[in-house]
Amino acid sequence: MSLPVASPFAVILIPFIGALAIALAARAPLLRDIFCWLFAGLFFVGVIGQVGPVLEGAGGEQVLWEILPGLSIAFSIEPLGLLFALIASSLWLVATLYAISYMKSLNYRNLARFFACYAIALGSAAGIAFADNLLTLFIFYEILSISTYPLVAHTGTNEARKGARIYLVYLLTTSICLLLPAMIWTWHATGTLDFTPGGILEGNIDPALVPVLAGLFIFGIGKAAVMPTHRWLPAAMVAPAPVSALLHAVAVVKAGVFTVLKVAVYIFGADFLLDTGAGIWLAWFAAFTIVAASLVALTLDDLKARLAYSTVAQLSYVVLGAMVATPVAIIGAAMQIAMHAVAKITLFFGAGAIQVAHDRKKVSQLNGLGRVMPVTFTCFTIGVLSIIGLPLFGGMWSKWYLALSTLQTHQWILLGALMASSLLNILYLLVIPIRGFFATASEGVNDKLVREAPWPQVLAMVITATCCIVLFFWPGPLYDLAARLTTGSP
Repeated sequence: MSLPVASPFAVILIPFIGALAIALAARAPLLRDIFCWLFAGLFFVGVIGQVGPVLEGAGGEQVLWEILPGLSIAFSIEPLGLLFALIASSLWLVATLYAISYMKSLNYRNLARFFACYAIALGSAAGIAFADNLLTLFIFYEILSISTYPLVAHTGTNEARKGARIYLVYLLTTSICLLLPAMIWTWHATGTLDFTPGGILEGNIDPALVPVLAGLFIFGIGKAAVMPTHRWLPAAMVAPAPVSALLHAVAVVKAGVFTVLKVAVYIFGADFLLDTGAGIWLAWFAAFTIVAASLVALTLDDLKARLAYSTVAQLSYVVLGAMVATPVAIIGAAMQIAMHAVAKITLFFGAGAIQVAHDRKKVSQLNGLGRVMPVTFTCFTIGVLSIIGLPLFGGMWSKWYLALSTLQTHQWILLGALMASSLLNILYLLVIPIRGFFATASEGVNDKLVREAPWPQVLAMVITATCCIVLFFWPGPLYDLAARLTTGSP
């Protein structure tokens, strides 16, 4: 006897209910931590329950409120949304393990507020993943921006408040001034905002105007961090490490590139983008972002800032694939969302563990530290090699398909940008574990004494680093979900 499958909105509600429970348990730390685990687990189970129906072509659909004909608050579960929700729900479990230990290790206060906002962010990500139309997605997109503002500002310092203001201003400005007009234009042209296989714009808009509308969408989706709308992301690095992991791997930036890919496939239609060539100029912007952000990362000594610009570069892989819009490019872009998530959360977990165990934040301070923190630096190395895209690590597959798509379309400059990025990744990322393991120890580092961060943080890193390897040898399920975006399968 099979268990009943929860409706999309019921799954979305789980983290929001969890946030309320966590907030109410503010004066009971043990109960608060139990709620953190309980609702993270329930959310994961709720998402897993959707896998079978989606694979059978019967993903859940639910209309909450029909505002006007063709304009409603509604939810549905399709392959791309399920992929995003699986990433968010699984990594939330690991992030909970890490974050509880990290926040207590550094004696942070207001943990109930912190974990309540954390839960709201994950609920918002689920709302984005399961949105059946642009209006529903936009509502949860804005809730995600607002709910993560207190997380960025959590330390309460002037620097944190300034970084949080930059974060919120960039995200709200791009969404209100660019994304919202793009939605209104789409509604005016088509009479609907529903996500539809094959898109809704073909035959409803002058092809000459499609590149303009595409530009409004791509730059309006500020969470995708295509230059010049990227400044919010490095500014947010003033936040605690678990927040950085949330921003870069689990929710915020993944919501951005997920939205880019969703718009490309279900609003424009990949075939329409490909036939009109409307997205190529934006693929060039993405290529510029990939190389420019990598060059900036080379110059930065602050470890989290270097990782932030790495994220800016890696996100544009997804944008590039969405705008090239061949089936292979769409598959590569979808796989990149998952591959980058597990690799980058490993790197931010490592940066936080280094801070907890040895209070070091600069790359120049890490010489010899790999011999002191061998597990942390081994996991960090695995994450780096996956980001680079080398064999035996999952990141290879997404970059393989993206590179193949540029060859198919004879976009040699785009291919060059992808290759240059991998080489630059070696220079600004791989150098970190090399310094840690092989350089003469920095002042104050006793490389004869092993001292790792607390075990929950180390275990979280081991889990995500292992996933980087598992996804190389077992990419099939991820590929199957991604391929459904190109075949019209529900």
